[in-house]
Amino acid sequence: MSHQLPDVQASKPDVTVGLSQVGVTGVEKLVKIDRNGKRPIVLMAEFEVFVDLPSGRKGIDMSRNMQVIDEILEAAVSEPSYRVEEVCGDVAERLLEKHDYTSTAEVRMEADYVTRETTPASDLATQNTATIIAGAVATDEGTREEIGARVTGMTVCPCSQGMSESRARDTLQDLGVDDGTVEAFLDKVPQPGHSQRGHATLTITSDGSPDLDLRDVIDVARDSMSARIYNLAKRPDEDHMTYHAHANAKFVEDCVRSLAESVVEEFDHLDDDAVIHMKQSNDESIHQHNAHAERELTLEALRTEVGDGTHGSD
Repeated sequence: MSHQLPDVQASKPDVTVGLSQVGVTGVEKLVKIDRNGKRPIVLMAEFEVFVDLPSGRKGIDMSRNMQVIDEILEAAVSEPSYRVEEVCGDVAERLLEKHDYTSTAEVRMEADYVTRETTPASDLATQNTATIIAGAVATDEGTREEIGARVTGMTVCPCSQGMSESRARDTLQDLGVDDGTVEAFLDKVPQPGHSQRGHATLTITSDGSPDLDLRDVIDVARDSMSARIYNLAKRPDEDHMTYHAHANAKFVEDCVRSLAESVVEEFDHLDDDAVIHMKQSNDESIHQHNAHAERELTLEALRTEVGDGTHGSD
């Protein structure tokens, strides 16, 4: 005679507080993204999967739920897909159907994405790595999906550069160089400023899958900083990156504003209610702290701010 085990997970907790996210993190799966007529892209992706838990239920039955999550993930990644955010949306919707006690299912995914490119000066073949960020939230009202990327670049501090320029101007004038030549020289030769490795993050969330190309998101994020960087760099490439970074010095705040301007220009076809999340973090070279700036708002609000020249907070 079999012994019937009690379903403790379905019992009432001692403290009846509902939880907005209960689930698993660090779930790794291979994801294949089909491309029309081209070799598919295979990603090693890491997932986070959550459902909400009502106040009257003790737990989601983690061991049994992990089997459900794994089966759903396997089913989703085994089917043809052209967008990683659609994979997340499919998983979230299936989770919502499987859990009769939940009202929200959320899936997040990150994966390294490698593209081929050429170095800016020596024209040598190299690769670039970006982190794909995708996600979805499914409710009874529908599914919102997110796609974006986190990329690495270079920034130069305008304040530090301004001090170097002032010193160079004084030195040239002390050497008897006329003012016109001094200004012409400083205009042609950007002065040094302390540099940072910068990390730009841009994501777009909309009802259903955002209508955009992931490569365009990556390009917009990379171009928001002072200069792009490359995995391979010969001396002419190093000179190119250094010069262009110093000719385009930006504060961490300026990088987010550059993201904002480019989003409005490049993704003007998106609906007003698309949510834009822009973030820049710089690994400071002369400080022990890092610099950070961030903004999240609807595309409608962003269009208004970029259009009238204001960049305040909501």
